[in-house]
Amino acid sequence: MDFLRSLIHPDEAYALLKFKLGGCNSVMPKLDHKSMSPTAKQCYKYLNQTSRSFAAVIQALDGHLRHAVCIFYLVLRALDTVEDDMTIPLEKKIPMLKVFYKHLYEPSWKFMESKEKDKAVLEDFPTISAEFRSLAPIYQDIIADITKRMGEGMTVFMKKEVMTNADWNEYCHYVAGLVGIGLSQLFSASKLEAEIVGEDTELSNSMGLFLQKTNIIRDYLEDIIEGRKFWPRETWGKHSENLEDFKESQNFDKSVHCLNDLVTNALGHVPDVLKYMSRIKNQSVFNFCAIPQVMAIATLACCYDNQNVFTGVVKIRKGQAVGLMMEATTMDNIKQIIYNYTKEIQKRIPADDPSAERTRQITSEILELSVTDKQSSCNVYLPLYVSGAMLTTAIVYQYWTNILQVYDDYI
Repeated sequence: MDFLRSLIHPDEAYALLKFKLGGCNSVMPKLDHKSMSPTAKQCYKYLNQTSRSFAAVIQALDGHLRHAVCIFYLVLRALDTVEDDMTIPLEKKIPMLKVFYKHLYEPSWKFMESKEKDKAVLEDFPTISAEFRSLAPIYQDIIADITKRMGEGMTVFMKKEVMTNADWNEYCHYVAGLVGIGLSQLFSASKLEAEIVGEDTELSNSMGLFLQKTNIIRDYLEDIIEGRKFWPRETWGKHSENLEDFKESQNFDKSVHCLNDLVTNALGHVPDVLKYMSRIKNQSVFNFCAIPQVMAIATLACCYDNQNVFTGVVKIRKGQAVGLMMEATTMDNIKQIIYNYTKEIQKRIPADDPSAERTRQITSEILELSVTDKQSSCNVYLPLYVSGAMLTTAIVYQYWTNILQVYDDYI
């Protein structure tokens, strides 16, 4: 089905073929593990086991930053595993989260009682903490500080509903904004980026909020089925008495109105994304930051005014995702991608949507900020001739199974 969906998009078929034939190595080169210590190798094994999406871009980072970000990710993955484990009673979980950062300095600490799929990062935490303690002190200080603040923040919403839009911002700050702040501080500490990147925590936080809000919007149905509620009552309460009612077909008009309101809220972070990305100079850091952001704007465009959010999982096409990943390597390309998807949203704003005017305002602002000298309404790829498209499609079909495997390894 994914192959058939890409057939009518020759540019995506071309991107998939380019990716398969080695283009992936230009943005996500494979890491040489031969010179690593046994504990470092184990850490990268856990990285690949727990995250397909972040593993590849982390391993493409330059120099010492790569290992610092890898350990940062694994420490937060362990913390998140504690939070997600519903078999741990709150009276035990809350204190665990608040003091978790202290375990970074305890060589023998581990937790063997988790039932979560990523429990290995807790059971073998001594390996992760050993690599943490081998990092430069400046990296250790950043990781420990963010882990402490995130652990404390996670406890806030364990007994508190996301009521207001301010609560939504606060929740997203704890689970994603702090990650953006920590990463930015690591970028600056590595000297690969200027000090302002790590100092401007407002922009770093906004980068994280944009990604987290996109995930929360997209994952409505999955969260409702699992008994989780992350949409803010202040917004959904204008359209329904119960958040669960949005999944019922008779309520889809109200459901979509609420959805569009939240997408508009999330789009408010895009100007910050553009400003943040304009400051990034190192290519590996640029790719690391850009890929999730362009995936997010594409996902929001898929979700906007789309009632399928309430019946299943709305995802961008594989070819679309690979194309974005291959192209998100320059500021002009980032602007072009953001321009195209924002224009797509703007064209679909329903006249009777309650948030239509706010959506027009923010999309117009984004379009103005993302204009480039080579602006066009088409995709960032050069148009393919029909004969070339047919040939590409045939080759892609021949390699389709391998392409899917490569895609799964990186996305």
